[in-house]
Amino acid sequence: QVQPVESGGGSVQSGGSLRLTCVDSAHTAGEYRMNWHRQDPGKEREFVATIRRNGDSVKYADSVKGRFTISTDNAKNTVYLQMNSLIPEETAVYYCGADQASSGNSFWGQGTQVTVSS
Repeated sequence: QVQPVESGGGSVQSGGSLRLTCVDSAHTAGEYRMNWHRQDPGKEREFVATIRRNGDSVKYADSVKGRFTISTDNAKNTVYLQMNSLIPEETAVYYCGADQASSGNSFWGQGTQVTVSS
């Protein structure tokens, strides 16, 4: 309960779509910023997208802008990452995390694997 839980990863062909789900019932206040990061083995962790729990202040990495959409469904304590037009270079483990500016705390899930094939 103290960690977000990601799901929805899997294998998709290049050009396909996936929707990732992050359930986080512990960090539901509007002050929390929800983030998606990704990391491929041997590479640095990469920022993907962010949104406040109240839906404000949406930002995306330049590489995914126009293809990915982050959104919230507060009734379900859930954050989504809709990923369209995926390319093989975006194969990675995708992580969901909650940040609280007032405390400086971050809470990250265990990740979900996304594999994009040619």
